Amino acid sequence: MSSIPHDLSQIKAFVLDMDGVVSANVSPVGPDGMPMRTVNVKDGYAMQYAVKQGYTLAVISGGASEAMTERFRNLGAKYIYMRISDKARQLELLCQESGLRPEEIAYIGDDIPDIPVMRLVALPCAPADAAPEVKSIAKYISLYNGGYGVVRDVIEQTLKANGCWSLSEGFGW
Repeated sequence: MSSIPHDLSQIKAFVLDMDGVVSANVSPVGPDGMPMRTVNVKDGYAMQYAVKQGYTLAVISGGASEAMTERFRNLGAKYIYMRISDKARQLELLCQESGLRPEEIAYIGDDIPDIPVMRLVALPCAPADAAPEVKSIAKYISLYNGGYGVVRDVIEQTLKANGCWSLSEGFGW
């Protein structure tokens, strides 16, 4: 049984912010002054498994990272948008490009730039450590912080609700 208060049978895509959602809010900074983002392997496992189950995986981020772009590609993300200042407009373009409708999308965001896009999708979600303004519009607030399992939480609950999370088949990288 899901703790997400939404009809999860309608969800066909997971769209994610990067910093504070896929990676933790606090990251070391490299010699070039850029954050060295963290990843959660259980989040990664859930992302690639969702793609194998026929879900669309996309990233819309204001940040940029070649390493993270490559990771998302390796996990099966078909749509990866970095350095995006207008995430709502990018979601509209994603829908045009992919054929998805906003009512089929779960979006996970954690901070102020995510609010406009969260208002457009069927299922706006937030990590436990999201900004209060984001939490106030999220339909689901995970028990997990960004970079520490929020992505796995949302994907696993959705797939389980749709009978797509099997312990006996299909698992593996």
